[in-house]
Amino acid sequence: DMAGLLKPQAATMLISALRREFPDLPIHVHTHDTAGTGVASMLACAHSGADAVDVATDAMSGTTSQPSMGAVVCALKNTELDTGIDMNKVNMVNDYWEATRALYAPFESGQKSGCADVYDHEMPGGQYTNLLFQSQQLGLTGRWPAIKKAYAASNRLLGDIIKVTPSSKVAGDLAQFMVQNDLSEQEVREQAATLSFPQSVVEYFQGYLGIPSHGFPEELREKVLQGRVLPNGKSMFEGRPGAEMAPYDFEKARQELEAKYGKQIRDVDVMSHAIYPKVFKEFMEFKDKYGSCHFLDTCSFVTGMHVGQEVSFEVQEGKDVFVKLIAVGDLTDKGDRYVTFELNGRTRVVKVQDSKAAAGNGVAVRKQADEGDAGSVGAPMPGVVLEVKIKADQAIKAGDPLVVLSAMKMETVVSAPVSGKVTAVEVKVKDSISPGDLLCHIDQEQKLDE
Repeated sequence: DMAGLLKPQAATMLISALRREFPDLPIHVHTHDTAGTGVASMLACAHSGADAVDVATDAMSGTTSQPSMGAVVCALKNTELDTGIDMNKVNMVNDYWEATRALYAPFESGQKSGCADVYDHEMPGGQYTNLLFQSQQLGLTGRWPAIKKAYAASNRLLGDIIKVTPSSKVAGDLAQFMVQNDLSEQEVREQAATLSFPQSVVEYFQGYLGIPSHGFPEELREKVLQGRVLPNGKSMFEGRPGAEMAPYDFEKARQELEAKYGKQIRDVDVMSHAIYPKVFKEFMEFKDKYGSCHFLDTCSFVTGMHVGQEVSFEVQEGKDVFVKLIAVGDLTDKGDRYVTFELNGRTRVVKVQDSKAAAGNGVAVRKQADEGDAGSVGAPMPGVVLEVKIKADQAIKAGDPLVVLSAMKMETVVSAPVSGKVTAVEVKVKDSISPGDLLCHIDQEQKLDE
C-alpha cells in the first residue's frame, strides 16, 4: 500500500477475506502513514490474521514513512498478539536514529505532519516528500496544495494508472508541469498537441513503461505523440519495450569505461553505468574534480563549514589534516567566490563557483520570450540545458525537438510550436534558465520547401 490508502475498516475486510480464502498463505502488509491512520490500520491487519506488518523505528516513523514500531508493539502488549519485543531495546535503537536523523536535517523535506488529502491524490509515500522538495527547487514554493490537486488531475489524464516507480514519476512530472505553466486538466487536453511535455510523459505514452492493462487514453495519446517517432520508426511500442532491445554487451561497456576512467572500474561500476548512465557519468565527473570524499564527516559534507570553524580529517591511516575556514569572499561578476582557509596552519585561497548565488543575483540576464509571437520559444520550466538540437539558419517543422532541459531529474524536450527557419539560438549546454527565458526564435515567414 505505497500511498497509505488502507483504512482500518478496509484492512479488516481485506485481510479477513484473504485469510478465509487462503488459510495457509503468509500475509505480510506494507503501508505508509501519510494520513496518520497507519498504526490503526496495521493493528486491524494483525487482528484479522496478518502474519507480519511493516513498521519503522519511532524516530523515523509517521507521515510518509511507516507507522511507529513502538506504538504497534505497545498496543499489542499483554494481548494474544503480544510481539514479545523488549521495548527497552527498541528505545535504545530509537535513541541512535533520533541523533542520526539530526545529522541529515538538510535533506528533510520540511513536512511537519500527515495529511488526509492523500485519499484524494493517492500520491505514494516515497514520492510525496521528494515531490515536495522538487517543487521548492523548481520555484514552486507555496504552491504545494496546487501540485497535490494537479497530481490527482494528472492521474486522470494518464488513465488512472498504478502509481509506483517509475509510473508515479510520470504523474508527478506532469503535475509540476501543469502548475508551472498554470494549466488546468481541460487545457492540457485541448493544447496537448502544442505543449512541450516532460520527457517522462512522452515516453509513457510511447509505451516505454509497457502498455497499461486498460490501454492508454487514446485521444490524449495521439495529441502528445503527434510528430514523434521511435527509433524503430513507430509512434509507440506495441508490447514489452525490452523485447526489442539488443542484448547488452557488458564486456564492451567495461572496456569503454576503462578507456575513459582507468583500470579501477569494478563490476558494480559497469552495472551502474548500464542502468543509470547519466548518473554514473556525473558521479565519475564529481570524483575526478574533487577526489574521494569518503573521509569527510557527514556534517562537513552535507552542510559545509562556517567561518572560524576548524575540523580534522584522517586522509589515511596515521595522517590527519586540520582545516579552518577563515573567510568567504563576495560574489564576483562571474559568479565566483574566493574562499580563505588554513590547511595545517598554512593559509590557502581557492576560487569556488557559487552557481546558486550567481543565479539569484542576476549575474546572467537573459532575453524573455514574446508571448505574442508563436516563433519566440520560451522555457516552460526552470532548469539546466542538457542538449541543443538546433542551430541558426536551420529549417525546422512544427514538433521538431529544439532544446532538452533538466530540473530535479525531470527532463523536458521543448518542441517547435511552428514551422520555419531558426533565426537565433539564445542558449547553450549547461546554461541555467528560468521560466520564460528565450530559448530560440523561429521565423515563420521563411516557409519550408514542400
